[in-house]
Amino acid sequence: MRHGFIFTGTEPTLAVELARLAEASGWDAFFVWEGIWATDPWATLAAAAMVTDRIRLGTMLTPVPRRRPWELAGQTMTVDRLSNGRVILSAGLGVGQEVEPRFWIFEDDPGRKVRAELLDEGLELMQQLWRGEPFTHEGEHFHAHRTHTMLPPTIVQEPRIPTWVVGVWPRMRSMCRVARYDGWIPNYAPPNADGIDPLVQQRTYTPEVAAEAIAWIRGERERAGLADRPFEIIQEGTTSGVDPVADAGVVRPWADAGVTWWLEADWQVPAAAVEDYARARLRAGPPQL
Repeated sequence: MRHGFIFTGTEPTLAVELARLAEASGWDAFFVWEGIWATDPWATLAAAAMVTDRIRLGTMLTPVPRRRPWELAGQTMTVDRLSNGRVILSAGLGVGQEVEPRFWIFEDDPGRKVRAELLDEGLELMQQLWRGEPFTHEGEHFHAHRTHTMLPPTIVQEPRIPTWVVGVWPRMRSMCRVARYDGWIPNYAPPNADGIDPLVQQRTYTPEVAAEAIAWIRGERERAGLADRPFEIIQEGTTSGVDPVADAGVVRPWADAGVTWWLEADWQVPAAAVEDYARARLRAGPPQL
């Protein structure tokens, strides 16, 4: 299992400093969150790329339907080249207006169906954009005319920047999208649930449920001829950093279920305390099994 840290604060200079501390303290990845009217995550990660050598860098997460794919492709390519191939793209639909109105203060939510279409087409389009080669695209929401001038550099990583995708288990359309890419960021909607309730999910999404979903993903990838390609299973959670036995007890059931990345995050830390919390938790190092 590998370990990442999610910085829940907003100050970019602090984020860059913490990325360097994360690398020195044995973490494997450092993530920042992507808002709407907020600190630019990719500019922050570009700066972090210049002061680190090993640690992977990414967002947790990017609402792809809110973004122009060519702009996101250019940002991720830039950080991938600056970091010599250490970028991860975490992609999701973004939350709906009924769940989080503050994410829709500048535009109206087109609805989950349209956001799902934009996610699928945006991810498909970025596969072409990352190659830095002439191409054409005619889709439901985007088009690209062929050009041979002012083409950008290619990404470092092959065949693409690793793309982790949010998927709702056991909703098959969502999970089939996940299985085509490089990692699963889990959401869970219990059978007969009306939507995704974070509190219900927290109570009911267990390592046993994760193991069931992971087995399905492996089978689906084998059917699609993708079984030999790397695929990551992500789990976000909170450990203390001061009690190694208790921390291992939190993480071990997820590792046994097949989780390959533990992402440390505590979104309940008040903004005024984020810096002290992040420094202390990073210095303590990731939880060890």
